[in-house]
Amino acid sequence: MLKSQLSKYNIILASGSPRRQQFFKELDIPFTTQVKPVEEVFPEHLKEKEIAEYLAVLKASVFNELKKNDILITGDTIVLREGICLGKPKDENEATDMLRSLSGTHHDVITSVCFTTSKTQLVMSDLTKVYFKKLSDAEIKFYIQNYQPFDKAGGYGIQEWIGAVGVTKIEGSYNTVMGLPTHLVYKTLIEFATQ
Repeated sequence: MLKSQLSKYNIILASGSPRRQQFFKELDIPFTTQVKPVEEVFPEHLKEKEIAEYLAVLKASVFNELKKNDILITGDTIVLREGICLGKPKDENEATDMLRSLSGTHHDVITSVCFTTSKTQLVMSDLTKVYFKKLSDAEIKFYIQNYQPFDKAGGYGIQEWIGAVGVTKIEGSYNTVMGLPTHLVYKTLIEFATQ
C-alpha cells in the first residue's frame, strides 16, 4: 500500500538493524539503507524519552546532503529500569548484571524515530512496559552464551529465547521493544504521502 503512495520519495533508513530493515519490508516501504557511524553519547541531564530522542536526532545529524525528495529515518531504543538507562552491555559480566536487574520485575522500553527531510525534522517516541519472570542464573548464562546480546539495549532481544521463556506480559507495542514503533512510522509516512 505504501509503495505506490511513496513513489515520489526516496526513503533512507539509517540503521544497520536487521529487525528495522525487516519491518520496513513488511510495511511495503521502498527504502535504501545508509549507515554512518556516530558516537552514541548523550548529555547526562537528559531523562528517559529525551535520551532516545536525542540519539535519534544525533544519528540524523551526520547526513547533511539530503535532496528535496529524501526522507531520512533514524531511530534509537533505550531500556529504562527505575529511570536509569541501560545501554548495550560491554561484556558478559555487564549483560549478566543487566538481566539480573530486570529479572522478576518490569521495565520500560522507549523507541524514538526521527524523520528528516531537506526542510523539516519530526521526532516521535513510543513506550512499552515489559515484565520479566524471575530468571535463574543458569537461564541468564545460557542466554548470554548462546545469543551474545552485546548489541542490544538492556542486554536482551525480546524476539530471542529470553523473550520466549522470560517475558510474562507487555503493555504497549511489541514492535517498539524490537526497535521500531511500526504503527507510528506507518501513520507518519501516510501523512508525508498525502501532503
